[in-house]
Amino acid sequence: MMLRLPFLKKPPLVSVVRLSGAIGMAGRGALNDASLAPVLEAAFSKGKPDAVALEINSPGGSPVQSSLIGARIRRLAEEKDVPVFAFVEDVAASGGYWLAVAADEIWADASSIVGSIGVISAGFGAQELLNRHGVERRVYTAGESKSMLDPFQAEDPEDVARLKGLLGDIHDNFIDHVTDRRGDKLDGSHKLFTGEIWLAKRAAELGLIDGIGHIKPTLMARFGDKVKLRRYGVKKPFLSRFGIELAKDVVAGIEERADFARFGL
Repeated sequence: MMLRLPFLKKPPLVSVVRLSGAIGMAGRGALNDASLAPVLEAAFSKGKPDAVALEINSPGGSPVQSSLIGARIRRLAEEKDVPVFAFVEDVAASGGYWLAVAADEIWADASSIVGSIGVISAGFGAQELLNRHGVERRVYTAGESKSMLDPFQAEDPEDVARLKGLLGDIHDNFIDHVTDRRGDKLDGSHKLFTGEIWLAKRAAELGLIDGIGHIKPTLMARFGDKVKLRRYGVKKPFLSRFGIELAKDVVAGIEERADFARFGL
């Protein structure tokens, strides 16, 4: 039996939440607001932590899920009055950088990839393939924009213009989030919002991150050698551990690998 002596001061406690993988809708990606909600709630609440650290390794993904997760982090940080530190591993790009910016400070390895503050939409056009094989596609809609950007029909310039307008609006939201969170730290003389990526040293010079540093030594320097790290993470569903959702996991893994490959990883 362990005796608790009230006059002995507890060592500082930092909750560590791992945010690794592509960001996607619930049921499709490892990182989404629904699955992370209980993890983040516990990390900010259990044991009255002195800080929360985010271990980030993400090439991005859904802008909405990125925004929801980032907003939840900020809301909990303010409610609990707990500072948040982000530590980038291989990459925090696009939505991954959105998550990092939710922290009060961002640290990274010297070779970490950071940035990609932009929005992308990609697809394929297969109308010629159908024509060559004599396949006739029949589509009926109510609403002139209902079949916008149908991959089995030729591109409509009006549809492309409409899509670019949507992407531009999402990009503006991303820019607002970064400028609101990083503020005067950003190098205003450099174009930061073109979708470009940087290694951590250059990112620090531009104000996109706060410096080069790894999680344990950085937290020890901040909270002392006796700081205790308590880790939290998303648990896989019970059935998936027995391979019942293996096919879905394989497809998700291929998609995630393609996202990381965009950054040479």
